[in-house]
Amino acid sequence: MATLYVENIPDDLYQALRERAKGNRKSIAAEVIEILERAVPTAAELDRRRQVFRKALKLSKQAPLTPGPFPSAEEEVREDRSR
Repeated sequence: MATLYVENIPDDLYQALRERAKGNRKSIAAEVIEILERAVPTAAELDRRRQVFRKALKLSKQAPLTPGPFPSAEEEVREDRSR
């Protein structure tokens, strides 16, 4: 596993990070790792996102399973309120 050293962190940023780590009951290093995991996607994560996008695109191009046209949400709400 690699080691990362970061220099010249502004004091206010370091303090905010320290407070965040304390609030999450983690070390500063663990907090930084979690932030990086959320913010910087790995190659595997990018590949997973591409697969999900392709599946969504494929689904959006398929014909609906039931015939349309369908009532709008507004029409549905009006009908529901009139009951």
